[in-house]
Amino acid sequence: MKLYNKILTFGLLSATMALTGCSNSFLDIEDPTRTLIDEYMSTDAHIQEAVVAAYDPLHWPDWAMGEYNPINIMSDIMADDIWVGGSDPNDNANWHRMMNFEARPNAVIAGIWTDAYSGVKRCNDVLYYISRDVEGMTDKKKAYYEAQARVLRVYYYSWLWKFWGNVVYYETNFEGAPYLGTQYKADEIYDFMMADLKAALVLDALPMKEADENVGRVTKAMAYMLFAELAMYQNNEADMRTAAGYMAEIINSGLYDLNPDYTQIFKEEGEWTSESIYEVNYKDDNAIRSWNGPLNAGGTVLPTLISPAGWAAGADGHEEGWGFCPVRQETYDRYEAGDVRRDATCWNAAAVGSNYTKRHQDTGLFLEKYVAHSGDNADQKADAQLNWNNNLRIYRYAETLLNAAELIVRGYGSGDAQGYLDKVRTRAGVASVPATLENIIEERHLEFVGEGKRYWDLIRSGLASSVLVPDQYGYRTNTWSQKNKYLPIPQSEMDKAHGTLTQNEY
Repeated sequence: MKLYNKILTFGLLSATMALTGCSNSFLDIEDPTRTLIDEYMSTDAHIQEAVVAAYDPLHWPDWAMGEYNPINIMSDIMADDIWVGGSDPNDNANWHRMMNFEARPNAVIAGIWTDAYSGVKRCNDVLYYISRDVEGMTDKKKAYYEAQARVLRVYYYSWLWKFWGNVVYYETNFEGAPYLGTQYKADEIYDFMMADLKAALVLDALPMKEADENVGRVTKAMAYMLFAELAMYQNNEADMRTAAGYMAEIINSGLYDLNPDYTQIFKEEGEWTSESIYEVNYKDDNAIRSWNGPLNAGGTVLPTLISPAGWAAGADGHEEGWGFCPVRQETYDRYEAGDVRRDATCWNAAAVGSNYTKRHQDTGLFLEKYVAHSGDNADQKADAQLNWNNNLRIYRYAETLLNAAELIVRGYGSGDAQGYLDKVRTRAGVASVPATLENIIEERHLEFVGEGKRYWDLIRSGLASSVLVPDQYGYRTNTWSQKNKYLPIPQSEMDKAHGTLTQNEY
C-alpha cells in the first residue's frame, strides 16, 4: 500500500482540537490548543500520525497555495530541455520570467516556499513530540521516527536552499507571533542541513530499503542520495568523499538494480521497482483532491499541465491537457539513433496525426514520462484533472550509478566508473563512451530529462553561463549569470518579515 493512502491532514486535526477545547471558566483566556495537542500526542499511535503528516507537503508543490509549482518542472524550465508553453507568455507568467532569468520579487513562484516551511514545521513537531514521555513508544521506534523527521526536514530545506539560497532556518517551531526567524547565508544552510542529515544517519534506524507496505517512507538509501545531491551541488570535497562511500554501499547492497526496460519506468507498473530509491506517491484510487481541496489525498495535476491542449481523448493512449512545457526539438535531436530513452522521454504528438491545439512555443513534442495516459485517473472521485496516479520519481538507481561514476572520476572515491556508466548506456541501447566528467554530465542530461536534475547540474558543473544563453527563437533573450543562481525572495514573504530578511540580488 502506498504511504499516501494513510496520510492525515494534521492541520485539520489541530484545528478541530482548538474548536472543541473548553475551559472551567469563561474568564480563562489560556489557549487550550497546545495542551490538547500535547495530550493527544502522548501515545505511540498518535505519534505515527504526526510522522505520516510530515510527508504530506511532499505532494503539494504541483498545485497548492494558489500556484502550479511542480518541483521538477520549476528547475527544468530554467534549463535547456523544455519550454514553458501555455497560451502565451502571460500564461503562468512567473514561469516565463524564470525561464528568461528575469524573475522579480513580485513575479516569482512563492508556493514552494510555503510548502517547504509547512514540511519543516511538521518535522519539527514530530521531534518535539517524541522528546517527551510517549506511551508505547520504544527506543527503537523513537529512533525510527526521529530519523524520518530529520531526513524529511533536510529534504524540505533543500528546496529552499537550491531555489533561494539565503533563507530562514530553524529546528524548533516559533511559539507565537510574529514568527520571525534568523536568515542565514546559503553556505550556512548547507552546514545545518548536512549536520541534521548526519545526525539522522548516526541513528542507524532506517532500512536500506523499505518493505512493500511502507513504500513512500524515507530509507537509508534515500538519505544517502540526498546527501550526495547536496554535497555535489555544494562541491564540498570532504562530503563528496563520504558520498562516494554511500553510493558504493547502495550498489553493494544488492537491493537495487536498473529496470531493464527504460520505457516502463514512468508507467504505473514501473513504480517502486528495483530501480526506485525514492518516489512521491500519488494515487487515483478513491482520490478526492479537488479544486476546493487541493491538499486532499489523491493524485497529481502534472499530467494535465504538460499534455497537449485539445487532444482527442484516448488517441495514441493519451489524454488532453493545457499545453505547458513542450519538449524542445533540440532535446529530441540530442539522442543518438537507437537510444530507447528518446521516445520514452519525448512523445512526438505531432507525428500521430491527432488534431490538437498548438499553443505557445509548440514543438509537437511532450514529456512522455509524465503526460496524461488514458486510464491513469480512472478511479478518482473528485476532479479528474487533479487526480492522475503518476508517482513523482525523486531518486533512481541510475542516478546512484552516475553519481558513483562522477565521484570516482573526480577523485573522491574508488571503483569501476566505466562499468557504472556502461550499465546506464547499455540499458539505453547505446554503445560505451569513455567515463570522462564531460560524458557523465551529458549522460545525466540524457537520462533525467524532465526529472528536475539538469538545471542544478549546469550550475554545479560551471556550465550554466555557457549553456543557458539566448536561443534562436527569441524565447530566452538573457544569459544566465551568477546572480541568477538564487531566485528573488517572494515579495509577500519580504512583507511578512518586517525588514528582517535581506533580498537576493536579481
